[in-house]
Amino acid sequence: MKLSLVACALQLGFAALACAADWPQWRGPERTGVSQETGLLQEWPDSGPGLRWKAEIGGGYSSPAVVAGRVFLQTTQDNDEFAVALDEKTGQALWQAAIGKVGKNRGPQYPGTRSTPTLDGDRLYCLASDGELVCLEKADGKVHWRRHLKTDFEGRDGNWAYSESVLIDGNTLVCTPGGAVAALAALDKSTGDVLWKSVVPDGDNAEYASIMIVGTGAAKQYVTFLRKGVVGVDAATGKFLWRYDHTIDPGANIMTPIVVGDRVFSSGSRTGGGLIELHKTDDGISATELYFSKNLGSGIGGVVLVDGNLYGTTNSVMFCAEFATGKVLWTDRGVGPASICYADHRLYVRGHTSDAMALVEATPAGYSEKGRFQQPDRAKSPAWPHPVVANGGLYLRDQGNLLCYQVGSAK
Repeated sequence: MKLSLVACALQLGFAALACAADWPQWRGPERTGVSQETGLLQEWPDSGPGLRWKAEIGGGYSSPAVVAGRVFLQTTQDNDEFAVALDEKTGQALWQAAIGKVGKNRGPQYPGTRSTPTLDGDRLYCLASDGELVCLEKADGKVHWRRHLKTDFEGRDGNWAYSESVLIDGNTLVCTPGGAVAALAALDKSTGDVLWKSVVPDGDNAEYASIMIVGTGAAKQYVTFLRKGVVGVDAATGKFLWRYDHTIDPGANIMTPIVVGDRVFSSGSRTGGGLIELHKTDDGISATELYFSKNLGSGIGGVVLVDGNLYGTTNSVMFCAEFATGKVLWTDRGVGPASICYADHRLYVRGHTSDAMALVEATPAGYSEKGRFQQPDRAKSPAWPHPVVANGGLYLRDQGNLLCYQVGSAK
């Protein structure tokens, strides 16, 4: 499903239609960090792509969602968090709605909103870092229902508060309260009514990853990274099925897993990356490790899978590795630790502390940079929000600012 930029532009005026190049949730259309958009610049000039607009939005670490001519994101103002809608063409603010409070940080202080809004039809779903979950009207921010992961589910968050971006699967919203009562929970997306609560053995705190779907039909599972490892639960009932703990990071489990068929890749920046394969047994589901590599330790910046190869960054280098075997094909210092997404044969690599934004060819042959620029007036905080590519625009969140660069070709 590939639409030209012209077709996308024509669709932006109709709220009911979504363009193939939209970015409706955390890590894009399929939660993989991969865009379906084509017709993008394959190289950047020395000065980098042109700036479309810059908007002051309030603080935080959330990345945006882009749907039907609007940009949606979460912001922090003092101790409160808000959902905000902007005009995609100009960055002009359209509406703002309160969604909750700033969650407490236990340890080094990085307060502020982390989650990306999830867009579905005429509604969006936002999770504040204190655990308040809100369903809003896309047109004007009107609140339809609220739940609180701590008070309604006895939830337990991680040291840096709630960070996940909730999953919408058909009529179901799936989230991660954490704790002994509901490590995961499923709600009716229209009403917020509880469908099931998933009890994980020994309880398990929520961490910072977001839920992925494995399988279909009766074999469907929801998979996420909790404090004690990656877990899978039955999608229909929430029944606990399996856990994989080799990639637990002693500090924070952050990376949203990569799913291909019955295989799941997870990683911790201080430990390494591992691939498991899921098998049905007489007792349920078993998770068999296919490989583990200390060289594939990625975390907050995420990993993308392109043509059978994994691309990500560790604490020191960028890497390319075979998904099936874990074999590292190349490494390069690149821009250092970075957040990453992919669109139209290119990796968009944003340095966490280097101020650099690089365009890199997605090829197993070696690291090949096709452009780089230094973002001006960078905030002092690390640039952890993932870059987003949608409708010819590159979106970079920098604490109180959102910048949109023109990366679509001139035509």
